[in-house]
Amino acid sequence: MKILFYDAKTYDTDSFNAVLDSYPEVEVEYIKSDLDPRTASLAEGFDAVCGFVSSDVGHDTLESLHKHNVKLVLMRCAGYNNVDLETAGKLGIRVMIVPGYSPEAVAEHAMALALCCNRRLHKAYNKVRENDFSLSGLMGFNFHEKTAGIIGTGKIGAVMCRICQGFGMKVLAYDLYPNESLKDFVTYVSLEELLAHSDLISLHCPLTDDTRHMINIDTIRQMKDGVILVNTSRGALVKTDDLIEGIRMLKFAGVGLDVYEEETDNVFEDRSEEILEHSTTARLLSFPNVMITSHQGFFTQEALSAIASTTLDNALDGMTGKESRNEVKAK
Repeated sequence: MKILFYDAKTYDTDSFNAVLDSYPEVEVEYIKSDLDPRTASLAEGFDAVCGFVSSDVGHDTLESLHKHNVKLVLMRCAGYNNVDLETAGKLGIRVMIVPGYSPEAVAEHAMALALCCNRRLHKAYNKVRENDFSLSGLMGFNFHEKTAGIIGTGKIGAVMCRICQGFGMKVLAYDLYPNESLKDFVTYVSLEELLAHSDLISLHCPLTDDTRHMINIDTIRQMKDGVILVNTSRGALVKTDDLIEGIRMLKFAGVGLDVYEEETDNVFEDRSEEILEHSTTARLLSFPNVMITSHQGFFTQEALSAIASTTLDNALDGMTGKESRNEVKAK
């Protein structure tokens, strides 16, 4: 089986090559270009393609892949909102994801963002580098005995709940499908109650029509003043223009974002020599209480190893026609 691996970075090739010996049936070729309608034609002669969160796996891309006899799309990530599942189903192209590579990696990064925003670590780092050892602008608050609001309690959200419990926080959660394993210490409430009572709000839910822009000016106004908001899930859960308005209203003590709406052109790319004109990202970075990272929540050794192994397991299942719990289809 031949797989064309799109948007390959050094850490991708290292992690996949480290496990490839266990998959003698699979041959992987790596290219730097990302998957989109223009580059899909490069998959001529391959059985499958491997994409990521920034890949464009829409209608035109899938049509091109089908034209070149590609039967399998392997997403080396949990999200698949960038995949046109309806078109894939009509064309007979199977789509497989990696749903749970390392919940701990993402949840730990979410808490790192929360702590960094709260204790102004990004500001403190820069101040000390300039020999400024004053404490002005660095005041935070104890997480101990405060309230954490976790929106979405799947695998990652559940880990975040346990981390917050470890900090001595009261944990509220909102989820249409409560996680029974958390009910000993998590109180499930309505979204309105969570927003009104949480000192820290962390998003861990998928992007759907119902959750898109769930954080908007109306829900922001329902939050406590001085709240910390963290998003390591999907950028479009937050309406960015409304978030900026909320920041200007002084609603937030801090905002930590590993994902954001404008990230597609930025993810994993070095744009340090460019001037980002008309950039929402630049506007967000202008605020001293905003911390942004480059979609790195997943980026641990353990997670990359799990992603590689699961993706190649999915490839074997796709090659043999075996049913897989990692396959996603249009509803």
